[in-house]
Amino acid sequence: MYGANILAVDDDRNLLEVLRMRLESANYEVVTAMKGEDAVHAVKEHPIDLSIIDLQLAEQNGISIMEDVHCLNPEIPVIILTAYGSIESAVEAMQKGAYSYLTKPFDPHDLLLQIENALESRKIVSEIKNLKKQMEEKYDFTNIVAKSEKMKSVLMLVSRIAKTDSTVYIQGESGTGKELIARAIHLSSDRRDKPFVAINCAAIPEMLLESELFGYEKGAFTGAGPGSKGLFTQAHTGTLFLDELGNMPLSLQKKSLRVLQERQFYPVGSSKPVEVDVRVIAATNQDLKKEVEEGRFREDLYYRIHVIPVVLPPLRERKEDIPLLIEHFLNKLNGKMRKKVEGLTPSSMQKIMLHDWPGNVRELENTLEFAMAMTEHNVIKDELIHLSSKQSERLKPLKEARAVFEKGYIVHLLELTKGNVSRAAELAGKYRPDFYNILKKYDLKPEDFKKA
Repeated sequence: MYGANILAVDDDRNLLEVLRMRLESANYEVVTAMKGEDAVHAVKEHPIDLSIIDLQLAEQNGISIMEDVHCLNPEIPVIILTAYGSIESAVEAMQKGAYSYLTKPFDPHDLLLQIENALESRKIVSEIKNLKKQMEEKYDFTNIVAKSEKMKSVLMLVSRIAKTDSTVYIQGESGTGKELIARAIHLSSDRRDKPFVAINCAAIPEMLLESELFGYEKGAFTGAGPGSKGLFTQAHTGTLFLDELGNMPLSLQKKSLRVLQERQFYPVGSSKPVEVDVRVIAATNQDLKKEVEEGRFREDLYYRIHVIPVVLPPLRERKEDIPLLIEHFLNKLNGKMRKKVEGLTPSSMQKIMLHDWPGNVRELENTLEFAMAMTEHNVIKDELIHLSSKQSERLKPLKEARAVFEKGYIVHLLELTKGNVSRAAELAGKYRPDFYNILKKYDLKPEDFKKA
């Protein structure tokens, strides 16, 4: 890590000077300290990336200095310098958080290699933490776009159940965000630091699905390699998300039922049971009750997974969320495409609000991504809003369609103006009293948008 800041702590002034020269010749910035209190002061005053600490100082033990440094910044890797006779203490230091140790007199090349490895390790750990933080922020319940009462009720339910270990059953059409909700539940649970493993049961051929879920032993079937852990094992102590469970063949449903009941199963070709601690979240776009009635899904498995049912409403039933979703996707796509699209024209918004969205939120995002890629303006015009001709509901009467559009349009204006009624009325070309009448008509409260 070119130009990294290194803190060297030793009560031998000559050794400190040698360390400084060698590290600076390798393009590192060096801060030195001869006492523990000076080391702590240096960490407070400088952005230290790594520390080298002598194990035996005249006034203080190197381990206690390391602990003081880690109290200020636990991510600083520490390399301990020790004499041959105190290697046991150096090992103790590693058990307490040191990255590694070197015995004196040390080889300068060994020191530089240890530093390089420690800094690279810190970089990887930092990147993993950042990715995890981004994932948690993305799938946090507060970041899931929802203005409608139906979605608010769903989020209230899943936030309550997240901390439990109960099996969750999510039902919703394709594109409604079933995996999004499943990940949010996992990241809000006590298993958040454990694996989240997902599988789409409809995407894997029946002959391979069993070995994918439960693993297999070497030689269990023709072409089997050295053996493999299944997804249930990979998800041990974490969460397994079984998407499109309704497509699981009957032959595997019995084995899945055993895992849910006993948390135990046999890998393919094995006579030795494997025990797992897994929370299961199942999802489907089918009506499983109907599948049970028609003999395509086991009734006992249905009741085993149907512990906490969560029903995700289709987008056509939560159209008041559309303007908020549009704003969310435009912000996301602006960053991705390096554009500055501010919004949609009124005719584009009308076209979107009148559509029934058979593909739900996924279809909306794809529609906006195409429009964003094609537009050369700072607003999206209606000719770029390409919608599927298939409608999932009857054509609405004009009065109903107009009401749907009007409410969505007003919500969009309030979102844009952060609840500023005067500004929203001006953009709509309405007098304030008339605008307030429209708000009353649709039970919209400006203060709700100010909070947002």
